[in-house]
Amino acid sequence: MAWAILFIAVFTEICWALSLKWAAMQATWQASSVPIILSFVNMGLLALAMRGIPAGTAYAIWTGLGAIGVIIGGVVLFGDKISPVQAMFMAVTVVGIVGMKLTAQG
Repeated sequence: MAWAILFIAVFTEICWALSLKWAAMQATWQASSVPIILSFVNMGLLALAMRGIPAGTAYAIWTGLGAIGVIIGGVVLFGDKISPVQAMFMAVTVVGIVGMKLTAQG
């Protein structure tokens, strides 16, 4: 169950980070409230996941997948550009995350 919660937290992390850019583009108090609310949900889910997964493992997976998700989301939603070298390093990050998951205790 902790792993499922962690992956929900990763999704929330991606939404949170992308909502920061979206809120900056909207420049309204309603839009600014979205990242604030998502940050509370995000931290709560990560803390809950850490009850069953070592903190370092959970945090490494959360930040790694979150970063890759934000990069992909930025490309899709905001037209951000990535180079082939950046894509290669994203793939290396995925390999590290998979290794963390496969060797994790908990």
